Amino acid sequence: MENLKRTIEQLKQEFSIDVFNKFFNEFIEGLNKGIIRTAIKIDDGSWQVNTWVKEGILLLFKYGKIIDISQGGFHYYDKDTLPLRPFSLNDFVRIVPGGSSIRSGCYIGKNVIIMPPAFVNIGAYVDDETLLDSHSLVGSCAQIGKRVHLSASAQIGGVLEPIGSRPVIIEDDVFIGGNCGIYEGVLVRKRAVIASGVILTSSTKVYDLVNNEIYYSTNTKPLEIPENAVVVPGSRKLTGTFASEHGLSIYTPIIIKYRDEKTDAKSTLEQILR
Repeated sequence: MENLKRTIEQLKQEFSIDVFNKFFNEFIEGLNKGIIRTAIKIDDGSWQVNTWVKEGILLLFKYGKIIDISQGGFHYYDKDTLPLRPFSLNDFVRIVPGGSSIRSGCYIGKNVIIMPPAFVNIGAYVDDETLLDSHSLVGSCAQIGKRVHLSASAQIGGVLEPIGSRPVIIEDDVFIGGNCGIYEGVLVRKRAVIASGVILTSSTKVYDLVNNEIYYSTNTKPLEIPENAVVVPGSRKLTGTFASEHGLSIYTPIIIKYRDEKTDAKSTLEQILR
């Protein structure tokens, strides 16, 4: 790791094709194997962002050349440093036919199921037994835990710049409903349930009706959805004469309860799918 960090600093100052080629092979292999990650969970339960990994990814964009990768009658043009991720039967990943795209430089764990069409971007980490349903997106550097259910059309936003920005992090056993959007470094703790249509960003406030709390991000911490929380779309009334006159309200996600056996029955991934 230290050698890679030094190489990245060297390439930021001066390009060398020999140095870059060696870096490229080692860096991509580390990302694909999950050895290199843009964020890691440390002993106290917090997450540490590895900014040097994002710097390395940005070098791939900077020094890559656009090439023709058209095939099957369809035209595609992309950087030669951002190929599709290679898979074999030994990876134990189920990729259903139908137009999914998985860039090299992301980790896909064992027994992951990817339904078409889905897209996983470089730097992402998708852990074992997770399901990515149709039209789902895992953006650059996003971190997805084990046994996560990412429902149809759910989007997990990516982040490369600014360098110090946190990626979106979804911990183990989280259920994310259809048409959800989770962006800008939001942290969803394990076993949370995000109901269909919920949007979470760094500027979102989340109201906890169970504990009478309001959760929001600050300059030093992300918006964090608590463990086992069940979040649904809601609204709150706007104040002021104009708002009152017109009966205006604004979208607000609400925690209505914490996970129980009834919730588990509705949201747990069926093992028969595997």
